[in-house]
Amino acid sequence: MEPEKQREGFGSRLGFILVSAGCAIGIGNVWRFPTVTGQCGGGIFVLFYLLFLVLMGLPVLTMELAVGRAGRGAARSAYKALEPGGSKWHIHGWFCMAGCVLLMMYYTTVSGWMVDYFFRFLTGSFDGLTSEQAAGVFGEMLSNPVEMVFWMVVITLAGFVVCGRGLQGGLEKVGKWMMSALLVLILVLVVHSFTLSGAGEGLAFYLLPDWSRATGQGLGNVITAAMNQSFFTLSLGIGAIEIFGSYMDRRFTLPGEAARICVLDTFVAVCAGLIIFPACFSFGISPDAGPSLIFITLPNVFTNMAGGRLWGALFFLFMTFASFSTVIAVFENIIACARENFGWDRRRACLVGAAALILAEGFLSCLCLLLLCEFDVVVNRHLAVQWFSYLDVFLLVVVDGLPIYLVIAKAVATALLYPIKDIGDAIVYVLVVVVILGCKEFVLHCTLLQIGLYGSLEIFCSVHI
Repeated sequence: MEPEKQREGFGSRLGFILVSAGCAIGIGNVWRFPTVTGQCGGGIFVLFYLLFLVLMGLPVLTMELAVGRAGRGAARSAYKALEPGGSKWHIHGWFCMAGCVLLMMYYTTVSGWMVDYFFRFLTGSFDGLTSEQAAGVFGEMLSNPVEMVFWMVVITLAGFVVCGRGLQGGLEKVGKWMMSALLVLILVLVVHSFTLSGAGEGLAFYLLPDWSRATGQGLGNVITAAMNQSFFTLSLGIGAIEIFGSYMDRRFTLPGEAARICVLDTFVAVCAGLIIFPACFSFGISPDAGPSLIFITLPNVFTNMAGGRLWGALFFLFMTFASFSTVIAVFENIIACARENFGWDRRRACLVGAAALILAEGFLSCLCLLLLCEFDVVVNRHLAVQWFSYLDVFLLVVVDGLPIYLVIAKAVATALLYPIKDIGDAIVYVLVVVVILGCKEFVLHCTLLQIGLYGSLEIFCSVHI
């Protein structure tokens, strides 16, 4: 591990807060928080969410920053420095690194979708489209692997180029500019949503307490969803925050900086709902959840809105900044892990990381394309919905953390809704189920290790800090 005097650091406190918040702020703030809030009773869910954020999210975020600052390194190096002699807690750091890599294989692809839609709105590709045609654009994009791989490569290369310029010259400089622009964009979009005809109805649905919706979901489910969101929204449990604790100036308190990150993250999540619900209610469109909200429902709203080309472009620019801020933050964590564990310099870590990530994602994309071609599966809107439903099963595990029996039930329901028609569908579905079960075990394993880790290292952090 590098001596503390040689450890890199942020050039300003603002840079640390904005980049760390950028790691937490992401697409989940937009396509998960507002919809779950609306479904789970509005203000009732928000109240439970804020309660869990203070009681659980904030303390765990503080502890992750503490591990990083005390160990002066990324997850594995920090654990190695703090663990008792002869113990093996540092092995969990490898799981954290693997989790971050897997997350980026998904995240860079979705970030590419954001850039794609931004340019589509900017160039007027949605102008004059009917609601059905606007919704069909997403299926067309999914059926074009070359287009998706292109934007994924652009995002991946851009992220490693930023990180390759160093902590202060790259990550901090770009992160400060991008997060500032994101906050300005979200305020502009919120003000515009308040001027729409259905703003009052949308805001009431979103924020006013509604016990009928809460009890309809089940109060226990509402409380569980609020607790899950408090962890998910801060990117806790995957070892992504420790690296920023290692760059943190010791003059500033851990709880204070963690609280500022929580406030920024919650501000963006709440504002996303202030944008989405007034727009959807103004045009009589029911808000969905997940990717369909972003890529099907909202483009439909923008195509029916006066000046929709401008507002659609601004929204997807905001989404690009939100997703790319997470990409470069997690890339920095992966780069730091590679440098500390393999002795590479920053340039080599960036080159190897970019090549490995692009090749891995390119291989998976080609595999999917070969399956489609080999078994003559016609890619149309129904197939896109079918594949999207498979993806939804996967996200139930990774994002929502549902119990395994509910995940299996969801998988069975998906198979019944979209019957397997040929061997191509069968192979794809078996692969998806295997990945789901494997990832579920991985998520449970990491969660158990994380819980044990915090309990074991809390005393050691207080000694070293």
